[in-house]
Amino acid sequence: MKTSEMTPQQLAEACSEALHSSDQAAQAMGMTIEEIAPGYAKLSMPVRKDMLNGHAISHGGCMFTLCDTAFAHSCNTYNRSTVASGCSIEYIAPGFEGDVLTAVAQERSRSGRTGVYDITLYNQKGDELAFFRGKSYQIKGTLIPED
Repeated sequence: MKTSEMTPQQLAEACSEALHSSDQAAQAMGMTIEEIAPGYAKLSMPVRKDMLNGHAISHGGCMFTLCDTAFAHSCNTYNRSTVASGCSIEYIAPGFEGDVLTAVAQERSRSGRTGVYDITLYNQKGDELAFFRGKSYQIKGTLIPED
């Protein structure tokens, strides 16, 4: 289907699929795309033993990576190659081996080449574990060829 014939939802899903198919890190970490919409993404990831730090809790870098990946999916739903220009995270509670973490990314602002996105990280019980804010910058290129 031509990109010009796609609905915004279809375009968002196609962009997310294209992004994920090339994301070796996300695949290696077992990330799954749960839901995509324009400016929105929901991704999940199981916490494995090899993702634990020296305190036997989920490594902050793994939690950050899930949030960052959800951020990437949410800001790339418009078929304009977009990267992070900055991001920060606040850890509220730990994750544990066997948990399934879910990052929900929501667009807060998108104007010109920049955007702001908030991502909340949850465990399978719905407890909030972290708050992540990402700032995006649109670069040249697309995720899928335009017609």
